[in-house]
Amino acid sequence: MTWVAAVGRLRARRETGVLVTVATVRGHAPRKAGAKLVVGASGTWGSIGGGNIEAVAIDRARELIDRPDPEPELMDFALNDKVTNRHGVQCCGGAVTVLLEPLPVVPAVAVFGVGHVGFELARILARHNIDLHLVDSRAEMLADERLDVLADAVAEISVHHQPLLPEEVLAELAPGTHVLIMTHDHAEDAALVDQALRTPGLGSIGLIGSSAKWARFRHRLTTEGGHDEAAINRIKIPIGTPGITGKEPAVIAVSVAADLLRVFEEERAGAATEPVPLSPPAAEADPGRGAHRASGTAA
Repeated sequence: MTWVAAVGRLRARRETGVLVTVATVRGHAPRKAGAKLVVGASGTWGSIGGGNIEAVAIDRARELIDRPDPEPELMDFALNDKVTNRHGVQCCGGAVTVLLEPLPVVPAVAVFGVGHVGFELARILARHNIDLHLVDSRAEMLADERLDVLADAVAEISVHHQPLLPEEVLAELAPGTHVLIMTHDHAEDAALVDQALRTPGLGSIGLIGSSAKWARFRHRLTTEGGHDEAAINRIKIPIGTPGITGKEPAVIAVSVAADLLRVFEEERAGAATEPVPLSPPAAEADPGRGAHRASGTAA
């Protein structure tokens, strides 16, 4: 397996790793500059020359994998018989510098409803290194010609057309995925919210909506859904950054994306052991604030 394929495999499996590259070579060394090794928690792919260099690099890479927010770093190796090595002697006579680049698990976001707001949000999120799921029950919202604007995306984008039960996609999402619910149909939103609360391991759950919509949803989640207060308070409504009150889809999308980026930063910093909530917390939010964000539907 090539190192490129190995990196892709780790990302697809949402596993952390480290990319190890021979950065510089002076004199004789087992491999030339540019040789690469991919280190995962339980496997390696490629080689930077074997022996002490590779063994020490693997040891250090595994230490970085276990850190919450590791930084890239350089390691220097002198290849002579006068150096005391952890994994045996390499006496090629040269010197090697190795670069270790952590490969973190990127954030994952699922946008349910790719109407006016969802589409603008997808355009913004697509510029970031995340796994982005776009889900809609309407095929036209996910048509190739409509999503062509995302062709140069940095994000890994997965498109899900679910005409009958879009909530089934929730079970397919990786643990920690942040969910944003903004479909064209309040009944569809209600089903998604209910199922999201029943799906273990999700990150934050945000719902676009007005205070009237939330009052109806909250009542149904309690009486028909059987959810307790603690579970219901996981739903964040309104979504977005407080103080940004514009009604245009692009403005709402910027507000929501900004709040998500805050969540990503706090998660990377290890500020919380539980998923970081979208702000403001539902239990403290003014239900009238941002009500324009879902008057009618979010299409």
